[in-house]
Amino acid sequence: RDYDEFAAPYQKMILDKIKEKYPTVPTVTYIKHSGALIERMAGTGVDVVSLDWTVDMAEGRERIANGRAKAGLSGPGGVQGNLDPGILFGDFATIKERAEEILKKAGPTGHVMNLGHGIEAATPEENAAYFIETVRNFRHEA
Repeated sequence: RDYDEFAAPYQKMILDKIKEKYPTVPTVTYIKHSGALIERMAGTGVDVVSLDWTVDMAEGRERIANGRAKAGLSGPGGVQGNLDPGILFGDFATIKERAEEILKKAGPTGHVMNLGHGIEAATPEENAAYFIETVRNFRHEA
C-alpha cells in the first residue's frame, strides 16, 4: 500500500517527464528489498527494473513482463542484477557458478549484470575483478 500511495505515482510522473524530453534514454529503477513490488515497479513504465539478490532472475524476468503487460506497456522490459554481494567473499568457483547461473536465467538480451545491491567495502578486490572477468567472458549458447 505504501509504495502505491507514496512512491509509484511520483516515480511515474518523473519517468513520464524523462520520456517526454528524452524518449530514447533508458530508465532504471531500484528499490532495495522490493521483491513484493516487482510487477508494480515495472508497471510505472521504467525500461529496466533492478532486482536485489533475494529474487530469482528467471522469476523476476517473468514478473517484470507481467507487470508491464498489465499496465498496457509493450515489450518484456529489461532487468538488472542480481548477484548476492556476499558471494564475492567466496571462492572463484562459487563466484563463477552463481554469476553464470544468473546470466543464463536472464537470457541473451535486455539484461545488465551486476550485484543485487552494492559492493561491500571489505570485498577482496581480486574477487570483484574475477566477477567482472567472468561476466565479460560469458557467452550465451546459440
